[in-house]
Amino acid sequence: MSKILVLYYSRSGNTEKMARAVAEGAKNAGNAEVELSYHVDAEDLANFDAVLLGAPTYHHDIPMDMKRLFEEAAAKGMNLKGKIGAAFGSYGWSGEAPKLLLEIMKNKFEMQVIEPPLLVKYAPDEKALSLCRELGRQVATTLMHKV
Repeated sequence: MSKILVLYYSRSGNTEKMARAVAEGAKNAGNAEVELSYHVDAEDLANFDAVLLGAPTYHHDIPMDMKRLFEEAAAKGMNLKGKIGAAFGSYGWSGEAPKLLLEIMKNKFEMQVIEPPLLVKYAPDEKALSLCRELGRQVATTLMHKV
């Protein structure tokens, strides 16, 4: 069975709400084990077939926890090539964090990313949460059809 990680950072709770909806969508696709987490060690990334990262944008940047995760993964030579990656997050003004995460996954780790990232301004409403569930379903479905 495929394994999907939905990893998020959230200070206000908005990105956490999104992460929970993404995980729900992936679980409802029914063909993967889904783990929702606030923290993993870099080595843990190798245990998943897909990694979905949720990060809000603060000061036009990625939260430090996500930066450290990728720096540690790179320093330890983690091989994530070909794994499916996706990013989502809430923002107030600019929304760069999910875009930057996708860039790192795609260019540094050679992951197969789903673009564009899912961005939600401020708190996610029901329409936004539906898009989150759809992103989770899309990743699970992509995993099912991956050769």
